[in-house]
Amino acid sequence: MDKIRRRRDRLEVVYDILKIIRQHHNSIKPTPLLRYSNLSSQSFSEYLSELLEKGFVKEITDEKGKKFLTLTDKGFRYLEKYKLILGFIEEFEL
Repeated sequence: MDKIRRRRDRLEVVYDILKIIRQHHNSIKPTPLLRYSNLSSQSFSEYLSELLEKGFVKEITDEKGKKFLTLTDKGFRYLEKYKLILGFIEEFEL
């Protein structure tokens, strides 16, 4: 049971990070994202690295050299699928 709970927490954190990016018009700097995500710097770095590596998020640098994070199509799909999972959990009262 613990393994399932831990896994769900991880999926929830990924959902929250992606949702925050989307809520900010799909463009947010890493520092505000860290603050909104309510994670430690180390945890945030690990999640962000994984999301970049797996193609859920990409980093864009503007003409002034500032870095922004945006969702990829894969990131948007994750948000949609996660909503379906939440609906399933609610419907079956799990």
